[in-house]
Amino acid sequence: MKKILVINGPSLNLLGIREKEIYGKTSYKELVSLIKNYAKNNNLQVKFYQSNHEGKIIDKIQNLYKSIDGIVINPGAYAHYSYAIYDCIKACNVKTIEVHISDIYNREDFRKELVISKACEKTIFGHGINGYIEALEEFTE
Repeated sequence: MKKILVINGPSLNLLGIREKEIYGKTSYKELVSLIKNYAKNNNLQVKFYQSNHEGKIIDKIQNLYKSIDGIVINPGAYAHYSYAIYDCIKACNVKTIEVHISDIYNREDFRKELVISKACEKTIFGHGINGYIEALEEFTE
């Protein structure tokens, strides 16, 4: 059974509350439930982590990278400027899939620059919360 760390960055804990026209009506709790159900049915073990703090995300990756098989990360706004998270992913050398709920290329210009994706194996965007399931599919056999 593969062990996957699912990381959500700033303000993703406010899913279902924030900008529903962009991020949808699904709450963070519902997202976690959806992922757990998929994982259970596909022989994956998932751990969840959400933080609004860059350093805490880095600490979590560094503390767990030796005991996991992969990472699914939605870094939120950190996607656009966190070279620190980029460096951490590169250093830990764990297969990482980046997810964005919205279509970042049809939003503000600053969202079109993805720093972290350059350290990831794949980036999925614009598929809503189903993007997380697509990312987990990358770890199923």
